[in-house]
Amino acid sequence: MEKITIAIDGYSSTGKSTVAKKLAAELNYIYVDTGAMYRAVTLFAIENSCIGDTDNIPGLIENLPNINLNFVPNKELGFSEMYLNGKNVEGEIRTMKVSREVSKVATIPEVRHKLVEMQQQMGKEKGLVMDGRDIGTVVFPDAELKIFMTASANARATRRYKELLDRGEDVSFEEILENVQKRDFIDSTREISPLKKAEDAIKFDNSDMGLEEQFERIHDFALRVIEKQG
Repeated sequence: MEKITIAIDGYSSTGKSTVAKKLAAELNYIYVDTGAMYRAVTLFAIENSCIGDTDNIPGLIENLPNINLNFVPNKELGFSEMYLNGKNVEGEIRTMKVSREVSKVATIPEVRHKLVEMQQQMGKEKGLVMDGRDIGTVVFPDAELKIFMTASANARATRRYKELLDRGEDVSFEEILENVQKRDFIDSTREISPLKKAEDAIKFDNSDMGLEEQFERIHDFALRVIEKQG
């Protein structure tokens, strides 16, 4: 069958990556977590004192050519992990330390330009599931299937809180909820590639859905589009 491009956009902590990862495995497609790419750049910025108590955005922009990102398959886990300059940073990029700063880094035009170019290159041959904030609007505006995932801020904060507690992080629910709401505002109001639903995207509210139900519904959407393509 003809392969397609599947773009999954939406707010933070809506489970985009989990569903996209499982969908790619089921279809035997390539999966790309663009959020991991922005998180890796954010980690680099933190480690090199470009973001934090005092921001040095020009310093980060100057260092962009020195940032190499790669997804390396992990056969035991069944998915690819993010490597920053040759180092596995999959665990480090999921911490609250990075979550607090990633939306700020994602507003920098030079960062977005670099990563969008990389993402478009990855998807040239189709057969790809990519999730993020601007995949259906900027990276792949011609994607055959676009999903826009949303959920209430409280539902998303609850999921994120449990995830971080399971990892052993010392966080409060109130801190997580505030972070979710702050990221929503920054992502939706930034000047460059703001988070918004593409006109032809399917709005998918999963506030009251489990992962299995989410996957089944989106998998069904994908199969219908693939069948249409012949």
